[in-house]
Amino acid sequence: MNQEFWRSKRVVVTGGAGFLGGAVVRQLDQLDLEDIIIPRSSEHDLRDRDAIRDLLAIAKPDIVLHLAAKVGGIGANREHPALFFYDNLMMSVQLLHESWQAGVGKFVGVGTVCSYPKIAPIPFKEESLWEGYPEETNAPYGLAKKNLIVQSKAYQDEYDFDSINLIPVNLYGPGDNFDLESSHVIPALIRRMLEAKSLGAESVEIWGDGSATREFLFVDDAASGLLMATESYKKTDPINLGSGEEISIRDLTTKIARATGFEGSIVWDTTKPNGQPRRKLDTSKAKTEFGFESTTEFDRGLARTVDWYQSTHK
Repeated sequence: MNQEFWRSKRVVVTGGAGFLGGAVVRQLDQLDLEDIIIPRSSEHDLRDRDAIRDLLAIAKPDIVLHLAAKVGGIGANREHPALFFYDNLMMSVQLLHESWQAGVGKFVGVGTVCSYPKIAPIPFKEESLWEGYPEETNAPYGLAKKNLIVQSKAYQDEYDFDSINLIPVNLYGPGDNFDLESSHVIPALIRRMLEAKSLGAESVEIWGDGSATREFLFVDDAASGLLMATESYKKTDPINLGSGEEISIRDLTTKIARATGFEGSIVWDTTKPNGQPRRKLDTSKAKTEFGFESTTEFDRGLARTVDWYQSTHK
């Protein structure tokens, strides 16, 4: 990181107590900042304009890193599409506007791979974002986050406001959300297989048929990429953050079974949706624009995640 860039800066990290936010804050702690402000939803509800204004008036940040989001897996998105749309849209659109009004020096928004069209050329290039409708099970969430990209460009074009957007692929790692009602695929499978192993269960049931593919990025790598972009990226074009490695859910399940020591069978429930058929990002722009490449090999990152969960959930 560029220590000089961060020297004496005041930085607001929304979602700073969350998964990605926690990793970002840990890295920021190693820099020479004046202050890191982590707003809590109990004190500053980011869906409320007055709460945002109050936060910015108190914090007086040079930089806003907007990582707060309402997130969840396929089941949560299918059950609460309105909630996922409203919360994410209202947080982002108002926070960016009020940050511009307050004279914030730089605004960094974090989008989602769920914004990409359901069917798009593989690997996903940033230009493909506008070529179709997202996969239906998480379209409200994906579209709410996609609006921030449009808003950022509009505010930069009209007001010369320094606002950028990053699109990370699915994240994983220590500190992830392991709540089975709202977690994503890796933490959900880790928990279910460890619990099945503990109970001596003969099988674990998985949604879909295992053919869908995903790409995963270790959370510490994502945090590094976000801070690198904050330092040097100034364009309105969104930027993918990923590992560039694609894996099928079937192969992922096999790896997690091996990592957790679960030796039972896997039962595929093909009455349930697979989600988007394939996800793999073109990550060349991040490397070209600010030198980002992931450094954590997947099996090593997965082992660290399993170890963390076992050590904290005994």
